Amino acid sequence: MRKYKSLKEERIEKIFCNQCGKEIKMQKGMPLEGTCRLKISWDYFSNKDAETHLIDLCEECYDKWVGTFAIPVTVEEENELL
Repeated sequence: MRKYKSLKEERIEKIFCNQCGKEIKMQKGMPLEGTCRLKISWDYFSNKDAETHLIDLCEECYDKWVGTFAIPVTVEEENELL
């Protein structure tokens, strides 16, 4: 969950993990910890037609969550970080 200083500028003031509620450390609008931002737009034939869900997870909660998957996530190495 993100709290913005100004919705007009979309400057992030705070980020909270939706799973555990932990506040992610921030400095000058940038997270100082690993986070996972998910944006899920539900399609037809679901019980959430036309809904978009936004989720922020801390790295620990992400690791716990994907550890429950029957099929492991695919990991690709990045050569260059922006």
